[in-house]
Amino acid sequence: MRDLVIVMGVAGSGKTTVGAGLAEAAGWPFVEADAFHPDANRAKMASGTPLTDEDRAGWISAITAHVAQSRAPRMVLACSALTRFVQERLMGDSGRFCRFVWLDVPAGDLRARMAAREGHFMPVSLLESQLAALDVPDGAVRVDAMRPAGELVQMLQEALPAPDPA
Repeated sequence: MRDLVIVMGVAGSGKTTVGAGLAEAAGWPFVEADAFHPDANRAKMASGTPLTDEDRAGWISAITAHVAQSRAPRMVLACSALTRFVQERLMGDSGRFCRFVWLDVPAGDLRARMAAREGHFMPVSLLESQLAALDVPDGAVRVDAMRPAGELVQMLQEALPAPDPA
């Protein structure tokens, strides 16, 4: 079975940093979910309007199509994966066994991280809606994402079993 490690969490939690670090350390392909957002979604978020699952449908379809076509036995995806809708589409349409890793960060620290970012389409004003939408799947590996990224990458390499070759 092919695996998909989904590094999930709200904006500012460190998904890209940790996901890319894990992929690089392990030699697995890395996919950044934000790269698949259509311009309309980016504009909507930049205006301070949260996305709906209807808005997310095309985005998640593009991600799952990309992931499904890869021959790599394991991939890492940095994706908010906030709602059951997105999680179920990843599990059902990616053609992979999905392992969710939730980067848990206190809200105050998330606000500070988001405020410090330059040039990102996600405004701090959307943080509360993201926290309200967050539905962590059963069985997700929870990590304290206040720890250094390198430490988290090492912990995840040890916590995630090797893919089943079958």
